[in-house]
Amino acid sequence: MITKKELRRIAKLARLSITKDEEERFTKELSSILNYVEKLKEADVSGVEPTSHPFGVENVMRSDKNKKFAKSKKLLELAPETKDGYLKVKSIFEIN
Repeated sequence: MITKKELRRIAKLARLSITKDEEERFTKELSSILNYVEKLKEADVSGVEPTSHPFGVENVMRSDKNKKFAKSKKLLELAPETKDGYLKVKSIFEIN
């Protein structure tokens, strides 16, 4: 069972302002949720393998690798401005 004092502390940490009516309701609701979690802890899951997804999903994307573009020097020569081997472009952020 969660106390009203604990609820007020949680609300303060979450930067929530709650009314007295909400305080009463949330105390009951959070207590109910925590009681349910305690009930779930009683379940025997010793033979169950941990999973993060119910399906056997695997990442099908390739890993990122640096790949030198064969014509990068030619492209840099065609660019209007370069700096240290990179294209120099106009800033999109405002500097204050």
